[in-house]
Amino acid sequence: MKSPNFYAALQLDRASEKRRDEGWVASQLARAESRILPVWRAQSLVIEQPEPHAVFVTATEVNGFDGISIYLGEFGGAPIFAIDLSSLDESSAAAQFADRGKFVDLRTVGGLMDRQEGGMLAYARALAHWHGRHGFCGVCGAATVSIAAGHVRKCTACGTEHFPRTDPAVIMLVHDGDRCLLGHHVRWQIPMYSTLAGFVEPGESLEDAVAREIFEESGIRVDEVQYHSSQPWPFPASIMLGFYARARTTALTLDPEELQNAGWFTRDFLRGPHDPDKFRLPRADSIARRLINDWIDAG
Repeated sequence: MKSPNFYAALQLDRASEKRRDEGWVASQLARAESRILPVWRAQSLVIEQPEPHAVFVTATEVNGFDGISIYLGEFGGAPIFAIDLSSLDESSAAAQFADRGKFVDLRTVGGLMDRQEGGMLAYARALAHWHGRHGFCGVCGAATVSIAAGHVRKCTACGTEHFPRTDPAVIMLVHDGDRCLLGHHVRWQIPMYSTLAGFVEPGESLEDAVAREIFEESGIRVDEVQYHSSQPWPFPASIMLGFYARARTTALTLDPEELQNAGWFTRDFLRGPHDPDKFRLPRADSIARRLINDWIDAG
C-alpha cells in the first residue's frame, strides 16, 4: 500500500454528525484541552525554527477578536478549532502573536512539518479561504452566515445552504517507458520542472481530463492512463488527482501560454545532482514530486 501524500490521512475525528448542535460545539470550545489554529489572510501561525511546527492557541488568546470560528475535529483527545482573523490589519495580527509565532504561507514550511500538524493547517486554511469568498448567496445575492460549526453558510434571505467546494484537478506524469515529460510553467520564476496538470471540466471524466490537458499543453497523445493517488491541496481549494500516462507520441508542441519549456528526462538525469540555478524538481510536499520519485524508483 502506498504511503499517504502530504496533507492527507489526517487522523482527526471530524464529528460531522454533531456540527449542527450549537450547544455541543460550544461545550467543545469551552473544554480546557481545546486548541485553536489562527489563520490570517491565508497564512498559518507557525514557529519556523529550528523545525517548523503549528502554533495552537487557547480560546482566551483570541477572545474578543472578530473572526469565524470553525470546528475541525478532535485530535489526541483535544478539540481542534480554527479561527479566521483576516479582519485584523497586519500590524495587529503580528503584534497579537509576536511571542508565539509568525504568520507564514503554509507552502513555504508544510513539507518540513509533522504531517498531522501540516494536514490540520491545510484543513484550516481551506475552510478559511472558502468563508472569505462566499459571504453572499449565489442564488439571490443576499448575505450568508456561518452555521454548522463553520462547515455551512446559510443565506439570510432565501435560506439556501452552501457547502465548501473543492476543485478537482488532474496532475500526471507522462512517460514513454524510459523517459518522462516535465515542463517549466510560464509563471515560475525559478528553473523548476514539474508534471503537467489542469482542472477537470464539466462533463469530463478524469481520464479524459488527463488526455486533454496533456495534449493541450504539450501536443502529446497518451494512453494507458493509470491512477496513482490524490492529495488535498488548499492553495487555494483543490484536490489533486494523480495519474501516470504512457505517451503514444513524443514530438512536443508547447502551449506558449502554459509552458516556457519542456523536455524528456531519464531516470539517471533526475537522480541528480543538479545545479539549482539551472534545474529543480517540485518541492517535497507536492504530489508532483511524489509522482516523479515513484516513477524513478520503479525503474
